[in-house]
Amino acid sequence: MLRPGDAGIPAAPRDNASPSMLLSCALLCCLAATQLPQGVDASASARADTTPWFSPEQAERCAEAAERGLQWLAAQQSETGAWTGRVGHKMQDDYILLDQALSVDGQRRQGRGHLGVTALGGLAFLAGGHLPDRGPYADTVRRAHDYVVHCGLENGFLTDSGTRMYSHAFATLFLAEIYGMAATEPSKLALERAVNLIVDCQNQYGGWRYNPFDRETDMSVTVCQLQALRAARNIGIRVPIGTVDRAMAYVRASRVDSGPARGLFYYKIYGRGAYQKATEYAINAAALTALSSAGVHDDELADPVLEFLQRSYGNVADYQPTHFYYWYGNYYAAQAFYQHGGSRCRRFFARLADDLLAAQMRDGRWRNDVGPGDEFATAVACILLQMPKQYLPIFQR
Repeated sequence: MLRPGDAGIPAAPRDNASPSMLLSCALLCCLAATQLPQGVDASASARADTTPWFSPEQAERCAEAAERGLQWLAAQQSETGAWTGRVGHKMQDDYILLDQALSVDGQRRQGRGHLGVTALGGLAFLAGGHLPDRGPYADTVRRAHDYVVHCGLENGFLTDSGTRMYSHAFATLFLAEIYGMAATEPSKLALERAVNLIVDCQNQYGGWRYNPFDRETDMSVTVCQLQALRAARNIGIRVPIGTVDRAMAYVRASRVDSGPARGLFYYKIYGRGAYQKATEYAINAAALTALSSAGVHDDELADPVLEFLQRSYGNVADYQPTHFYYWYGNYYAAQAFYQHGGSRCRRFFARLADDLLAAQMRDGRWRNDVGPGDEFATAVACILLQMPKQYLPIFQR
């Protein structure tokens, strides 16, 4: 991908169309599988398989669960348009709060928020077809947009409460998606500055790390920036092709070429901790998503990762269902499976949907005990449950 005009923008839903009707219609549009000519590779065949991900009954349940989640999210949004969350980073199995970050209580008192969580919250509403000027959540989306734009510094860095490059990337992605659906001049200016910052911050290895202009790099932060750049480029924002090429070279160089983990991807290949982690669920899902987003669909590259994700999902879901690992990992795993399609995609989403439906709380939220918090988990859950609607261009094949 990573070319302008890769994907069209689906029409927004009519205000009087229910989420269940919209999702069922989206699925009914792809009821017939496509028979490919002889000689087309298996990977292409899987991607052309348009058999619905879920049964109509399960699709309706997913849409209803997402709607309850959106209702809960809308109720949590501050007057400034932000959602709150703990600002920190993963450390082994823990989530370490940053010393300079503003606490959740401080965010609420000051009308501030967690920028990354707010961007994901905004994406959750866009994934349901809600726009700043249309639908029952128009005001919610508009306030989230205005908050994100307001978080932009003069140099283009998007930040609040001490958030770093992860949040900058998600905020850039949100601005690109909302600009593609409902263009405004403020969002374009903030988006262009945010993209320029990502481009300027790319280091000598072709990647990115936690802070602007870090000299180190890792797969997780790098893929976040790549997705933001792809979304921006798709709607016509200038992104130097050299920036993308260097980042993709880093992703490819991170692939394990021998041993039991052959075909998987390292978390880091430079600096401290290089070549030490090759079997992390989220990292492998993110790496494959980056390749797929760049139009690389190769069975030899994809199969080891998809098989690993299939084997590993049960452990992540059974032992860490409220952990940051589960939510961040499946945000990317869902994209990886969807981009490659076929029966593996259907099996993955069937299990994922069942787990999400079972884990939803009575008030509509999902839990995240180790990580930014419940607003983060609920935003991701709503994005995942609404992926079949295909309203977000970033999630389209």
